[in-house]
Amino acid sequence: MAKSDHRHAEAKRAFAECAPPLRCCEAVVAEACFLLSQLRADAPAEVLALARAGLFTVGLAAADHWAALEALMRRYREVPMSFADACLVRCAEVHREARILTFDRHFTIYRWARTQRFQNLVPED
Repeated sequence: MAKSDHRHAEAKRAFAECAPPLRCCEAVVAEACFLLSQLRADAPAEVLALARAGLFTVGLAAADHWAALEALMRRYREVPMSFADACLVRCAEVHREARILTFDRHFTIYRWARTQRFQNLVPED
């Protein structure tokens, strides 16, 4: 999230309240690297440096969950669900973790373990 983004301060506050390591997935790392590369050429390397420093870990290897990811994307095809979103929902299922830090409103619709709601650590605006 760029400093010029209207929710940058909110994101910074929310991240500051979380104890590392945060858990994410490969698809989110790839998406963050791509989006941040639009702002600065060195930003993707900085994302990887954060992982190396222990700020976050990869809690799901997509290759181990193809069938579950496919089922999630088919279930939410009308939303639609991105691959990164499916990986995060599956990660929640695997780790039995309802907390998520996202600005993506789709996580008010998505359910992990079929019926469980997410607890978003970013307050709604």
